[in-house]
Amino acid sequence: MVIQTENLSKIYDNNKGCRDINISVDQGEIYGFLGPNGAGKSTFIKTIVGLLFPTSGTAKVLGKPIGDLEARKKIGYLPELFKYQEWMTGLDLLSFHSSLYKLDKKASSIKIDEVLEIVNLKGAETSKIGTYSKGMQQRIGIASALLCDPELLFLDEPTSALDPIGRKEVRDIMLQLKSMRKTVFLNSHLLSEVEMICDSAAIISKGIIIRQGKMNDLLEGNTVLDIHVEDVNNEILNKLEKFDENLIFDRKNIKMHVKENSEIHEVASIIVSGGGKLYGLTPHRNSLEELFIKLVERR
Repeated sequence: MVIQTENLSKIYDNNKGCRDINISVDQGEIYGFLGPNGAGKSTFIKTIVGLLFPTSGTAKVLGKPIGDLEARKKIGYLPELFKYQEWMTGLDLLSFHSSLYKLDKKASSIKIDEVLEIVNLKGAETSKIGTYSKGMQQRIGIASALLCDPELLFLDEPTSALDPIGRKEVRDIMLQLKSMRKTVFLNSHLLSEVEMICDSAAIISKGIIIRQGKMNDLLEGNTVLDIHVEDVNNEILNKLEKFDENLIFDRKNIKMHVKENSEIHEVASIIVSGGGKLYGLTPHRNSLEELFIKLVERR
């Protein structure tokens, strides 16, 4: 397990922060940590990477207690509101960060070439950061976080200020890192981004996790079926109502929910075996955004 927390809390004097966080993150997955602004996402990340001391609870990162120096050497971190000197070139920045990691000149040169390749900035490293687009600045920030060849990378809102092209570029980087068996912990409130690339996710609201799990499990039970039929009788409808007692039927169309994808086949079989004519069955899985809004609005 790359990250394991037990009732981890960091509470500020104003009673805000995060409390009793229990999550598990597997190696090689992209883990989404979701919540509205002010929900406690950044506080949690800063506590995990050792920038803040927890109020209570425990956590292990890469098998070590939070703050362990050996574990921190294997962690990359890009904060949300980072700012680099505009007069520096990308190469200046990466060279400076290499010195912080105590890489020798040869190792630094090799590693800089590698991270520039990963973030697709090869050829732009001699330009000043002040001339970079927002997407390029985000990618040079990720490159800096990758210089230590981390096993675990924390990205705090890496796509929030980017246009669609910039967001795709960052998504592609995260997927490439996953293919390299690196673990990415993604802090975000852009739910469509998370749904596209994350293997697991947790939703936090007002400092408390309100739902977590594998992405498929989180969205399970949110499937809507649009069914085009004819000759559907009451016996068929009675059987379908066992799946969804609130289904809608208007003679040629049925709209209903199922809890599991395996139930889609059962619904089709009931219609056909009961003498109905099935002309079309289209499943629509509700989005992570819909689940998120429903859960957060309850609190």
